[in-house]
This record gives sequence, C-alpha cells and structure tokens, in this order.
Amino acid sequence: MRSKWFDLKEVAMDRRREGISITVIERELGIPRSTLSGWFKNITLTESQRTRLMKNKSDGWKIARINAVKAHNAGKALRLLQAKKEAEKVLSNIAFTPELLDIAFAMLYLGEGSKTNGTTSIASSDPRILRFILSVLKHNYDISTDMVRCELHLRMDQDVLVTKSYWSKELDVPLDRFRYVAFDKRSENKPTYENYKGVCVLQCGNVQIQRKLMYLYTMFCDKVSQIYGGD
Repeated sequence: MRSKWFDLKEVAMDRRREGISITVIERELGIPRSTLSGWFKNITLTESQRTRLMKNKSDGWKIARINAVKAHNAGKALRLLQAKKEAEKVLSNIAFTPELLDIAFAMLYLGEGSKTNGTTSIASSDPRILRFILSVLKHNYDISTDMVRCELHLRMDQDVLVTKSYWSKELDVPLDRFRYVAFDKRSENKPTYENYKGVCVLQCGNVQIQRKLMYLYTMFCDKVSQIYGGD
C-alpha cells in the first residue's frame, strides 16, 4: 500500500540532498521521522552538504538556546511580578504602628545586632536596612542621626574618604559621626567587586533599647511557635 506521504517523497529527497536536516524536513512537510529515515538511508551527502548540515544543526542549537533563555527570562519576569503583587497585597493590609516597627526592628536585630557590647548596635552592607533602623530609632525612640555613631568595616583596597562619603550620603548621617574604620587584612591583594561598599555599623549608646529588642525577639519567636507550631 502506497504511503499517504508518497507524493512528497521526491520533495523530501531533494531537501535532504541539499543538506537539510531530518528535523527541519519533518517540520516543513509533516512527514514522520521514521518514514524520512527509511527514504534517506541510501542518500550519500557530499562533504559540502555534510558541512552545511552540521552548520544548520549548530545554528539550530544556538537558536534553541536563545529561545530557551528568552522563555526562561519571560517566565521569571512573570514570577517576579506575581511575587511583587503578593508583597504589595500584604503591605496594603498592614497598619504601620510603633509596635509593628519595633517587631521588625527586633527581628533584624536578632540576625544582625550586637548582643554583648552593652550598646544598641547593628551592622549591614545594605543601606536600605540601615535607613529603616534610623527611621525606627527616630520615630519610636526620638534618636536623631547626630546621636548615632558609625563604624566602617572595609576591604584593604577600599578608600576611606570615598566610602565614608557614600554611607554619609546614603544614610543622611553627618560625616563627623563616622569615627572608626577597620580593614580586613585577609582581603589584601584581592580586588573588591565594584558595588561593594563595605559594612556599616550603626551604634547608639542606649543599652535599654538593646535589652528591649532582645526580649522582644525572644518572646515574639516563642509566642509564634506556641500559637502556630503545634498540630
């Protein structure tokens, strides 16, 4: 019985002799790969045809990789947009009370704050976090930027004046509040990547804030575990 694709056989054979891949011919003519493989088994390609076939295959992989990257990036953009919308929804339902600010401050202090030096002190390489801390100190504790001290912890190749100016501008803290700079000697002869501006440590002398924050994050964590941790 003659194949229903028989009328396309010569077209397919000619395409193959031109050095066109089976994948492309299958897609163009809608003929199953198994049928094409049988038709093409006796076709011997010239060197130039094989070269063209390999080039087409290579180009096809390149295009496929480019398309895969585009699809991945598009999917990632959609997932990021969804995450942003979910975050906005959460924020829209929150009342920004002093109590909420203290809870957020305490949880940050749990991760990044000093617990042993008898002063309220927290460090970060992210200006956004430290701006938040300064805002809470001002709003909840009436502590202004001229009442805090700043330390910088830098790598060996970082310029003191440049980094002081950067942090002063980012945090809106006067330059004269930047008192101490420490360098990590382990970083000597190791170039610092462009956007890294070191670690800034904010300090205020009110140990009572530190004590409150430490009690607050401990009790808050225990409370949440008691409420939601059980079966």
